[in-house]
Amino acid sequence: QGLKPIVSTESPTQIFGTTTKLASDLPATDSFLGKNKVPDVQKLFQKADGLPVHLKRGVPDKLLYRTTMALTIGGTIYCLVALYMASQPRNQ
Repeated sequence: QGLKPIVSTESPTQIFGTTTKLASDLPATDSFLGKNKVPDVQKLFQKADGLPVHLKRGVPDKLLYRTTMALTIGGTIYCLVALYMASQPRNQ
């Protein structure tokens, strides 16, 4: 029988009739549709004003932070109450 190649050396047949576009084929104007905001946000986050990063954007960040803390504390209290109620025997 001899040695036969495991992988075929023929190129596979094309399944779909569409071709792919390379990034170099795309026009430069279509590759990005807006203003780059990253440098502005980096300046905001790197400002030495003593605030933690998760509160640097002002009121929306404070609102999200306080909501998260309230839900966390409320959930913890709810779990403790449910655990206490589950540990008590039922009256018959």
